Amino acid sequence: MINSSGVGAYLKGCLPYFIESENDFLLIGDGRKLSQFGGYNVSILDCAVKPFSVTETFLPPAFLYKAVNKTDLFYSPYFNIPARIEIPVYTTIHDIIFPDMPELCSRAGLAARMWFYRRAFKLSKKLFTVSQFSKNRIEHYLGNTKPVIVTYGAVKDIVPFDLDAETSVNEKPLLKKSGRFLESPYILFIGNIKKHKGISCLLDAFSEARNAGLKYNLVIAGEKNNFRTSDDSGVIEKFINQNNEYVMFTGLVSYDELQFLIKKAALLVQPSLYEGFGLPPLEALVCGTPALISDIEVFKEIYRDFPVNYFRAGSSVCLKDKLVEILGGGVPPRVKLTDDLRQRYIFSKTALTVMRSFE
Repeated sequence: MINSSGVGAYLKGCLPYFIESENDFLLIGDGRKLSQFGGYNVSILDCAVKPFSVTETFLPPAFLYKAVNKTDLFYSPYFNIPARIEIPVYTTIHDIIFPDMPELCSRAGLAARMWFYRRAFKLSKKLFTVSQFSKNRIEHYLGNTKPVIVTYGAVKDIVPFDLDAETSVNEKPLLKKSGRFLESPYILFIGNIKKHKGISCLLDAFSEARNAGLKYNLVIAGEKNNFRTSDDSGVIEKFINQNNEYVMFTGLVSYDELQFLIKKAALLVQPSLYEGFGLPPLEALVCGTPALISDIEVFKEIYRDFPVNYFRAGSSVCLKDKLVEILGGGVPPRVKLTDDLRQRYIFSKTALTVMRSFE
């Protein structure tokens, strides 16, 4: 799961710090993707078994479970655990969104996911999650008979950004692809294009803000093909079908391109209805980009003390008013975080909490 959105970012951020410890590691997965983490204390088991598959859950190949059972403990970065593991298991459950938002899947889909959640809880000696909010929800649905340890999400790199610096070579393909689009001030959204991300609310609010005279573009860093065009409001379908000249869908972008988009944005908007942590606002803030976020419980926890703006979750009217308020007078000033805030969520802290729990 090394390249799978939030789970992948968490894993990539923690692994270098894990490997620095005085332990030996066996990494299981795509050998090509995992080669970047190679070292004298790292072995890589090239394994193409898909997460949550029947093979992984019930009939893993012998070479997998035999190799795992020769180690001292097994860590799963998500709530999928291969069968036939006989050593202590530690698991990260990033969120437990499906029982909280059952409308995201069918009844059968919810039942299957709950089975995996409960199985991970049962098999694990300890569990980790990325916020106190997620811990509370996990204990609500799965119980409190096992330790659930909060290991917050974090940013990979904290690098001051010079707006006047020359564009790097790695950023030029994105500029070429976007034409003149990014030369004007723009609002940025980052995330999987799923219902709980609030994208429908954002598109509706942006349209109304444009009608009210707001002279900004909207950049959506996510895959256009993943949109659920059957959304009740019809907003998503409208923007896709009419090829709106003020909305840009980047598709998949590289890490360098994403950092460029964040640093150059006038404002990042995260209209989520549900998150386990919610990383993009943190990435924006450490780069100096202002953030406008929904007032969901987890954001109130994670971004307490941070200089963010909130709007009422799910309300396109409230979001439109906030966009006009923040951007109506021109591009807002850059954000400057205190040293304490810049160091609050970093992977060295997250990895250390996990490693201490292993010990």
